[in-house]
Amino acid sequence: MTELGNRLKEARLAKGLSLDDLQTMTKIQKRYLVGIEEGNYSSMPGNFYVRAFIKQYAESLELNPDEIFETYKTDIPASYNDDLPQQLSRVKTHKAISEGNSKLFDILPKILIVVFVIGVASLLYYFLSNHAGNNTNEAIKNDNEQVKIEKSESLEKVKAEEIEKKKKKDSKKEDQATKQDEDKTPIVEAPKQELTVVQSGGTNSTYDLKNADKFVVKLVSKGNTWVSIKNGKGKTFFQGTLKTGATESQTQDLSGESTAVIRIGNAADTDIFVNDQLLEYAIPATANVQNITIQNVLKNE
Repeated sequence: MTELGNRLKEARLAKGLSLDDLQTMTKIQKRYLVGIEEGNYSSMPGNFYVRAFIKQYAESLELNPDEIFETYKTDIPASYNDDLPQQLSRVKTHKAISEGNSKLFDILPKILIVVFVIGVASLLYYFLSNHAGNNTNEAIKNDNEQVKIEKSESLEKVKAEEIEKKKKKDSKKEDQATKQDEDKTPIVEAPKQELTVVQSGGTNSTYDLKNADKFVVKLVSKGNTWVSIKNGKGKTFFQGTLKTGATESQTQDLSGESTAVIRIGNAADTDIFVNDQLLEYAIPATANVQNITIQNVLKNE
C-alpha cells in the first residue's frame, strides 16, 4: 500500500464510509477504489482514468485534489496516451516480403521472352549457315549480318520496353503501398463529452464534466424562475429572474473556470444545458430549489 493509499483510506474511515458507500457516491467501481488504496493501477483502463478516479476519490472525501496530486506525485502515474499497437511493423514486413516475391514472378516471364527471342535467332542463324549452297555463300553472309543487326536491335528494343514497363509497375506498386499504409493507419477518435452525477443529497447535487473542449452553461425558463450562476470562488456571473415572454434564457461561457455553481428557484420550469447537452436532474425536479455544482475535469487530469 502506498502513502497515497493510506491517506485516502484513513480519510474514508474517518468519515465512517465503506468502499460500497464510496462506490455509490463516486460511481467508481469498487475494484478500482481498492486498487487506488493498494496502489495497484494495473486493472484500470489507463493513466488518464487513474488520475481521474483519484481526483473523484479525494473530492468525495472533501480533500483538496491539487494538494493530493502535488504531495503524492511519486505515487500517481503521469497522464499520457498509450502506445499505438506494434502490429504495423509486422504488417509492413509481411507486405514487403510478399511484394518482393510478386516482383520476381512479374519479371520471370519477361526473362523467358528474351531467352526465347535469342534462341529463335540462334536457330535461324545455324540453319542458314549450315544448309545454304556454295553458290550463295556471299548472300548467306549478308543475310547473317542482317540477322545479327535485327537481332541486336530487337533485343535492345525488348530490353528498353521491359525496363520501362518495370519502372511503371514499380511506381504503381509504391503508390498502392503508400495508400494501403495510409488506409491501415488507425484513427484515434477523441473521447466524447461526459456529464455524470458524482454526488447528490438534499437540495445539492454535483456533476463532473469530462472530455469537454469548452464550458458553456445555458439556463432556459419554461415559466417563471429565479436563477444565479457563480464560479467556485463565489464570483457572480448572473443573478435574476427568467420568465417566458421576457428574458427566457441566460448563457454564460465559463471556459476559463473549473467550477460552476448554479442555484435554481424553480427546477420544474428550468432546463440546464452544458455545451448543448441537457443536464438530467439528479434530484427530482419536484424539489423546486436546487443547488447544482458542475466541475470541469480538464483533459490532462
